[in-house]
Amino acid sequence: MALIQVKLIEGVFTAPQKQEIIRRLTDAMVEIEGENMRRTIWCVIEEVASGEWGIGGEALTADDVNALARGYVAG
Repeated sequence: MALIQVKLIEGVFTAPQKQEIIRRLTDAMVEIEGENMRRTIWCVIEEVASGEWGIGGEALTADDVNALARGYVAG
């Protein structure tokens, strides 16, 4: 049995992307535990409000993450 907890900044991932995260993480655990354990694997996505996630003492927003994904690095 496994509980996979994923925390994301709200507004970064779409509903289909979150479904893909759940599917792939579950599949990864099934590869380790075996197919018979699939129905015992829980995956929970929790979203943190934009600006309430800090890295290095600075608040990170959904816009910051999206810019990073596009290859923009502030500096």
